[in-house]
Amino acid sequence: MSPTALSSAVLAAALLAWYGAHGRDLPWRPAPGAPPDPYRVWLSEIMLQQTTVATVAPYFEKFLGRWPRLEDLAAAQMDDVLHAWQGLGYYARARNLLRCARQIVDSHGGVFPQDEAALLQLPGIGAYSAAAIAAIAFGCPATILDGNVERVIARLRRVETVLPAAKKELHRLAAEITPAERPGDYAQAIMDLGATICTPRKPACARCPWRAACGAFAAGVEESLPRRTPRPVRPLRHGAAFWAVRGDGQILLRRRPENGLLGGLMEVPTSGWHETKWAPCAAHRAAPAEACWHPLPGVVKHGFTHFRIEVAVYAGRVDGRRAVDGIWCPPGRFGDHALSTLSRKIIRHAETNS
Repeated sequence: MSPTALSSAVLAAALLAWYGAHGRDLPWRPAPGAPPDPYRVWLSEIMLQQTTVATVAPYFEKFLGRWPRLEDLAAAQMDDVLHAWQGLGYYARARNLLRCARQIVDSHGGVFPQDEAALLQLPGIGAYSAAAIAAIAFGCPATILDGNVERVIARLRRVETVLPAAKKELHRLAAEITPAERPGDYAQAIMDLGATICTPRKPACARCPWRAACGAFAAGVEESLPRRTPRPVRPLRHGAAFWAVRGDGQILLRRRPENGLLGGLMEVPTSGWHETKWAPCAAHRAAPAEACWHPLPGVVKHGFTHFRIEVAVYAGRVDGRRAVDGIWCPPGRFGDHALSTLSRKIIRHAETNS
């Protein structure tokens, strides 16, 4: 049988049958026969953006334990949400999560919109999330296209166009297979197929329900698809952080601006991030208070999606009687605050080297 001989309806039916036998048991999926909860679907989809299932699962359970309903989350404080989000990264998701919950409560009576266009108007919901929520929570025949689905469709239809230029073509091809019946199960099935069978390396083609129709498998090129534009080398930036110690041993923390990278989180006061290293005199001018600042040995290294950073840490004793921008925190109470992974690295570095 040629790879193109199977109809879209047959492909969808085969995948749904496979999903019934092999679908993953995930905490946000309802029990068989139970209706999906839009709140749980939305929360899981936001958490899963650029984050693995294994990482998300405990955070999802923790969020539900603390905020079991949308109305509970909408009434939360931003600091509490950011604190619960620590370790998941991409903190704009957490800020938008709370904004979205409040907007649904305030503008939609606490009821999620059901169509993609309305969902796209909510904070933090993009094209993929809107399609996933519409399909899984409300049974709309929406077509999802995340990294897993891109890979599956590129191999199934042997799409040689390089990503990201291929996205429009892949969405069209994926839409041809998306069924009108059970679109939510189908959306989860194709994600599971990409996550467990049609993996980036060494796909388990022998166990794939679409093997007979797969153009890449027939040609023996499955591991070379999808084709991608080589990622550029991430640039290196430099910053300076200031370990300000008050006379009673407490450490100065301050809140980052609401907008921008790591927005709204607490941090050890840090300079701007430059392409060149900070000269000591320039670093001293960026310090949050007057002190005799001295550099600690080594640097703190951290990677973000689009760049790497090295942070030199300066320590100094600060006169606690003078007003400063921030709060004083006992060393044993850092866990009370929403801190980024970078700030936690800076704290460990300072505690080790001071």
